[in-house]
Amino acid sequence: MLRHVATAIVVATMTMPANAADSVQLYAAGSLRSALTEVAAAFEATAGVKVQAKFGASGTLKDEIAGGARADVFASANMEHPQALASARKSGPVVLFARNRLCALARPGVAVETATLLDRMLDPTIKLGTSTPRADPSGDYAWEVFRKADKLRPGAFAALERKALKLVGGPDAPTVPPGRTVYGMLIADGKADLFLTYCTNAAEAKREVGGAQIVALPEELAVGADYGLTVIAQAPPDAYRFAMYILSTDGQRVLSKHGFAAPTLAP
Repeated sequence: MLRHVATAIVVATMTMPANAADSVQLYAAGSLRSALTEVAAAFEATAGVKVQAKFGASGTLKDEIAGGARADVFASANMEHPQALASARKSGPVVLFARNRLCALARPGVAVETATLLDRMLDPTIKLGTSTPRADPSGDYAWEVFRKADKLRPGAFAALERKALKLVGGPDAPTVPPGRTVYGMLIADGKADLFLTYCTNAAEAKREVGGAQIVALPEELAVGADYGLTVIAQAPPDAYRFAMYILSTDGQRVLSKHGFAAPTLAP
């Protein structure tokens, strides 16, 4: 399937007008900031084409694109948002280009491990941070964890939904100073004791905050995240070239280096 979609992207490139763009406008999930900034820099050096990136919550970015915002390439933290654009004929084919998974990021000093994670999440003294559902796929994935928890302990979904602090991904998300991550800042400032976020985000925050912990979700609560890539309708040829670069071995190696599973890399 991946080969067929990549072929469709190549064919689309061949049928696009020959004029080049001044730059490629990338709209991408915030969790891709580090990885795709590096990918974009490598593409710029190779192709001589500037990439201008806007990172944010995938659902919000999708709505902006649907509303007419000028974007050429959309890299989402789920498959649904780019597929909605494709179904509305606002973009081309959607391809799976990266995988992630949810982890729990724990504030320094919080006693927690995989076996006790659900207990601590339900503990009324523990501040549980999440992203904002619908606006940000990370929040949707957290709610999927809550639904799985309810199957183990009836009533857990209502309790977790009630206590979850939607700290990022929405209009009231905090401004992050340069050189910091929002997750590292929030746990360092005591805004959350546990934060359900992507494992790649948790790894960045752990490097920033001494003593922070990354806790793997137990198998019965585990949730994966498939990332979808699409090129917006009427995008210039350089946008297709950039999309293909993300799918190339070089682009996928960068994603892998940043902790993503890269589906087009040979095992």
